[in-house]
Amino acid sequence: MDIDAAIAHIPRLRRYARALMGDAARADDLVQDTLERACQKWAQWRPPAAASADQVQAALRGWLLTLMHNLFANQWRQAAHQRTVGWDETLASGHDPTPDMGLRLDLERALTLLAPQAREVLLLVGMEQYSYAETARMLDIPIGTVMSRLARAREQLRRLMEGETPPRASLKAVK
Repeated sequence: MDIDAAIAHIPRLRRYARALMGDAARADDLVQDTLERACQKWAQWRPPAAASADQVQAALRGWLLTLMHNLFANQWRQAAHQRTVGWDETLASGHDPTPDMGLRLDLERALTLLAPQAREVLLLVGMEQYSYAETARMLDIPIGTVMSRLARAREQLRRLMEGETPPRASLKAVK
């Protein structure tokens, strides 16, 4: 199998990246970064032994989504370290990062307000139709964590769709 096999998964990667990032340009960048990483690490991918063509494609898709998750997590961590203004400072300055919250949010906007970890689980299970076990493997977390993140994400998404204002982050100094 060669790298051309990954091309068939680009539409699904784009859909997942778009939902994850909330922005088409950033999502396309994430897909490109994922495919670059796949090219670099292609020798490390091992298809399942004695598997059908469909099982090999499913395993490849899972591997690509895992690469995407890892890149997204790395970018998110880097962005968190580069932020110069915290949530509390932003809110205190009178800047409201969620204008028109009194109106019903559309799904895409509500998804962007979820924590990245919650959004990942919700998208993998809800949109991509992966099982809890598959999602846990892709994200390298326990199944119980998948289940609890999914439950919290669904509840927060429901509240956002009903027009509730997202909770404001309040960071506490720990000594």
